[in-house]
Amino acid sequence: MEIWKLSILFLSAFLGGAAIFLVKSDKSQLLKLILSFSGAYLFAITVLHLIPDAYHGTDHEDIGIFILIGFLLQVFLEQFSEGVEHGHIHKHNENRVFPFGIMISLCLHAFLEGMPLAKDQHNALIFGISLHHIPAAFALGSILMQNHIKKGNIIFYISLFALMAPLGFFVSYSISNGSIGGIENYFNRIMGIVIGIFLHISTTILFESSVDHKVTKRKMIAVLCGIGIALIGYFSSSHAH
Repeated sequence: MEIWKLSILFLSAFLGGAAIFLVKSDKSQLLKLILSFSGAYLFAITVLHLIPDAYHGTDHEDIGIFILIGFLLQVFLEQFSEGVEHGHIHKHNENRVFPFGIMISLCLHAFLEGMPLAKDQHNALIFGISLHHIPAAFALGSILMQNHIKKGNIIFYISLFALMAPLGFFVSYSISNGSIGGIENYFNRIMGIVIGIFLHISTTILFESSVDHKVTKRKMIAVLCGIGIALIGYFSSSHAH
């Protein structure tokens, strides 16, 4: 298992969340561009790599069902996370109320997102997921700050969120290598669920990045860059084979 992948996953989310103490504005244009880029990149990687890999092999007839389950699971999680994984920042109560629903659903989401990295042979996913977690962690930090959570506790909860994707990577790595007895037979189905989550997240980001179905030039460039980089990785890996 590559330690550098675990480090990038943790640091991107941790630093993204910790940036809330440095950036006072809720409407950072840079974060929005990162979100648009990562959404397009994740969508392209899902279509080019994850879906073909999930259907590769002998036992793949029911993968589509698990993709639908993953899609619906993300719809369910967002009832509690309030779209924080898309970088959404909502105003919350002035009282000291901890947003348990947001924290739990966001951690589960990040854990599941880390799972495909066990099959990320060409390092196509690691950077997309890491970039995607920067605005999500920033939004989480903002919500915790709005709820008047103490600074030390905010850092703790951001660290907990940042650990989830590396933990998902570690668990899926153990499953795919047969370290966890018998579960490796279901790895492609687990990936189907993750694919459904990725499809929901990436398409929601792309749809929500436009106002009145119009996308600014900067966001269009960010989206095209995300898809372009994914395509470059796809064609270079194809030639390698």
